[in-house]
Amino acid sequence: MTTLNPYLSFRGAAREAMEFYHSVFAGELLLSTFRDFGVEVEPDELDLVMHAQLTGDAGVVFMAADTPRHMEHQEGGGFSMSLSGPNEDEERLTGYFNRLAEGGTVQQPLAVAPWGDSFGMLQDRFGVAWMVNIAAPAAA
Repeated sequence: MTTLNPYLSFRGAAREAMEFYHSVFAGELLLSTFRDFGVEVEPDELDLVMHAQLTGDAGVVFMAADTPRHMEHQEGGGFSMSLSGPNEDEERLTGYFNRLAEGGTVQQPLAVAPWGDSFGMLQDRFGVAWMVNIAAPAAA
C-alpha cells in the first residue's frame, strides 16, 4: 500500500503551525529539530523543525518542516489541503473549519454548494489554504 502525505514547508514557523494544527486535529504530534539530527545549519536555526508529523485522531496525517535560509522557500506553495467526509462527520468537519479559520481568512463560508454538499474554503493564519467538503445527507 502506498500512502500520500502532504508535507508543508515553513520559514521558521513549523513548530507554531504544527502545534496549532495539533490543537485542531488532536492526536499525536512528533517534532524533531535540526539539532536532534546533527544537521549543519546556521547556529540560530538549530532548534527549527527538521521534521514534524501529525497523526490526528480521525485519520488526518501530514508532515511539515522549516526551510533553512540557505534553501529556497516558496510561501504557500500553490496548493490546498482538502478535508472531506460524510454527513455523519459534519460536526467534526465544521469544527475543523472553524478552528482553522481562527486568525485566518475565510474565502468561502461553509455552506451548501451547487453540487449539494456543504463546502468552504479558507486560508489559515500560516498562509496554508484549506478546503472542507461535507457530503450531503443521503436521499431517503
